[in-house]
Amino acid sequence: MTLAKKLNPEELVKNFKDEFKTKIKSSRIEKRSFGSKKKETITIWMKIDKNVFKDVIKHLCDIQFPHLAVVSGNDLGPTIELIYHFTLNYGHRMKVTILNISVELPKSNPEIETICDYIPGALVTEREKQEFLGVKIIGIPDSRRLFLPEDFPEGIYPWRRDETSPDKIYRNLHEVKE
Repeated sequence: MTLAKKLNPEELVKNFKDEFKTKIKSSRIEKRSFGSKKKETITIWMKIDKNVFKDVIKHLCDIQFPHLAVVSGNDLGPTIELIYHFTLNYGHRMKVTILNISVELPKSNPEIETICDYIPGALVTEREKQEFLGVKIIGIPDSRRLFLPEDFPEGIYPWRRDETSPDKIYRNLHEVKE
């Protein structure tokens, strides 16, 4: 479904809620003014159910091709949260809307589908989440390491706060012999 007109933030959120119902767990729109002319910035936050993740990204691309800035990740204890940071109306000064789509993955099975088939530029940031958070990206076109050296221990993830974090490596650096 391609929409002919650009949606304002409220219409965009309503569109996703109408399409995905309760699978949109929460949403909020933040509007902030800045500068002497009080220009407004708009940021939309949506937390979605993992089961509709790929459909949400496809729907977003059908509405308006988004610019993916990066995917950030957080270790929340029992889950890993991934936040996909998109820019809508990219390149149009003072008309940009930031859209952050958040999804939580259980640490017992931290898997999510790649979005490279919709946004090829997502490859680098998806590879980063694999290396640093231990998230398995299903269908990623290239799963090789990109940031960590090949001899970095398997199963250790620098951004995790649990037993898979690199704490034991860092604590014992003084014991490494050159």
